[in-house]
Amino acid sequence: MPIITRARRLTVQTATGLALLMSLVGCGSGDDLARSIGLTRDAPDEFTVTTRAPLSMPPDFSIKPPQPGASRPQERSASASAAAALSPQTALSSASKTSPGEQALLAASGPQAPSGIRTDVNKEAHLDAGNPSFTDRLMFWKAAPQAGTVVDPTKESQRLHENAALGQPTQAGDTPIIQPKSTPLLNSLLGNVF
Repeated sequence: MPIITRARRLTVQTATGLALLMSLVGCGSGDDLARSIGLTRDAPDEFTVTTRAPLSMPPDFSIKPPQPGASRPQERSASASAAAALSPQTALSSASKTSPGEQALLAASGPQAPSGIRTDVNKEAHLDAGNPSFTDRLMFWKAAPQAGTVVDPTKESQRLHENAALGQPTQAGDTPIIQPKSTPLLNSLLGNVF
């Protein structure tokens, strides 16, 4: 008999433990339970963190202290700081004058680039255009199509003379265009590469 009571007691304890565990799990969602136990970290959102200017003593003691809740004049708004991050030249041009520290930094940075540096770089880049490498020929095997349509000049001149002789406006009739020649597929693929 003692074996049966021990087995019953173990079954009752196991059932009670499972019931308590299920009630504990049913009290909240998994995230809330893990957070309350301390298994998850609550890191601050890095996109909502803002910086504040340091507090400093004003040089003039006749300045009134700020009112609680009033905006701080030394801080920029979020939209102004975003505009300064996207276009720093706009932020720099809005400053009335540069400080002596900024002037010293600009002077220490060295001479400015020559005014025609962009054209010189473009000229040097196009020097190799006459003799492209194998990789360039492989990548850019097909010539870029011409923009627009090409008008056949002799047929267009003939059409304009006929319209003038018949007394019709110059817009009458279709404008003749030059159709590009079609080449076989294999020739167009291999002709420009090798």
